[in-house]
Amino acid sequence: MNEFSLHAGNKAGIHEALGALAAAEGKALNETIERIYHPEARWYGSHPINELEGTDAIKDVWQTLRHSFPDMERRDSIFLVGESGTKLYAATVGIYQSNFVADWLGVPATHGVAHLRYGEAHELVDGRIIQTYALWDLLDLLRQAGIWPIAPSLGAEVAWPPPATADGVRLGEEDPEQSASSIALVQAMHQGLFRFDQKDLDSMQQHKYWTRNFLWYGPAGIGTARGMEGYRAHHQAPFLRAFPDRGGAGHFIDMGCGSYAVTGGWPSVQATHAGPGWLGLAATGKSVTMRVMDFYRIENGLIAENWIPLDIIEALLQLGTDVLERVAHLRGKPNTRL
Repeated sequence: MNEFSLHAGNKAGIHEALGALAAAEGKALNETIERIYHPEARWYGSHPINELEGTDAIKDVWQTLRHSFPDMERRDSIFLVGESGTKLYAATVGIYQSNFVADWLGVPATHGVAHLRYGEAHELVDGRIIQTYALWDLLDLLRQAGIWPIAPSLGAEVAWPPPATADGVRLGEEDPEQSASSIALVQAMHQGLFRFDQKDLDSMQQHKYWTRNFLWYGPAGIGTARGMEGYRAHHQAPFLRAFPDRGGAGHFIDMGCGSYAVTGGWPSVQATHAGPGWLGLAATGKSVTMRVMDFYRIENGLIAENWIPLDIIEALLQLGTDVLERVAHLRGKPNTRL
């Protein structure tokens, strides 16, 4: 019998199950995965984990992580449960915090407290997880380990704070009209982005959708920005100079949850790397897709905060920069093959 009830009406139970998954170890971890994951579950993770199928592969992900983070605890700053179309999701932002005692996926252990930043969306079917989308910020973990293998970030590299309203963990009932309004606002903002005329940032009319001093919490490599001026300077202008034809590639989730909303695609963005500037790179002319999630907090009908898990390492790999190979080189293990 499944001891965790992962059903829409049991948000606290879903939250508890994800916490138990992070805290379990050894045999108990395998048993927890078997209880909460569907036998045919799939995993869509950040590079180099990428796409996996079945609980045995998912067990290996968690066991490897727990070997390096032995006293790990999950700390959600945002936890949302709701429907996107006909599918039910639990979507969350937070950190896995632990002593980091053994190298993990090429990231050297710090032998002290470290936190692994995550954005996750778990699709739930018949009380179990059938699909997990997990964007874990390895580049931020490298920053904590004292290795920075790419150009300096234009935005501020800071720990992502929880929502200013301290109400991001949503375990109660939501107002369906407010939920619908939140995702509608985000979708309208997205439509504005696609009105970019490749000449003028004002063509997107983004001022209609954001508060004056909104916070944009970008992934490691881009960093955090405040207000429209900071957002344009540290992210939007460099990104659009590099990818003027960027477009949407579709979403697996578009969900409102009270005063919050979440969107995400696998991939979410497709573009041609036609100009210079993004992450310090010269234009490559290559086509690229990006795995992205966006979590939004709405305040008085405008977006006040936006958290953006994005697989920077996988995007750079498509553009010819192997970040993990550079890390190995910096650690004294250069690739000497042509």
